[in-house]
Amino acid sequence: MEVNGEVAERIERRLDALGLRPEEVDAKVGLPPGTTERLRSGHGPIPGGRFLRGLCAALDADEAYLLGLEPGDLVPAELLVEPQRELGLLAPDEEALLKHYRSLSVPLRAAVALLVAKAAGAEEEQAEERGPRDAPKPRDARQPRKAKRPDAPRLFG
Repeated sequence: MEVNGEVAERIERRLDALGLRPEEVDAKVGLPPGTTERLRSGHGPIPGGRFLRGLCAALDADEAYLLGLEPGDLVPAELLVEPQRELGLLAPDEEALLKHYRSLSVPLRAAVALLVAKAAGAEEEQAEERGPRDAPKPRDARQPRKAKRPDAPRLFG
């Protein structure tokens, strides 16, 4: 989400009200130098995740106020997501999976989360039932089939 004039003005007002300089906010939040100044002048994207929360804490404002949201509006999901790539927490295949997951609609995300949770639970249950790998496999509990009677009529050819 790009900074608009209203967001820049709110940042400016909070800096003035608290008597803070943009450099102090950057250092306090852990933002790259010049980020708060850039936001104050109305340029570039708004930081997300912990950086947005830190910026709001440093400016003594909540996300909804800073972003100019109406009461009851939710903070956009893309601003709540942690910048995982910067933290170096994901393997490449996990990063690709997460990228595709984030492109899904909210109902599809819920369905995928349920599916993965069920699959993970089923896998754990199967592992508990199997026990150690070298344990003998249980025999089939079904009754053996009875042999066909030789004198039974054949229905199909």
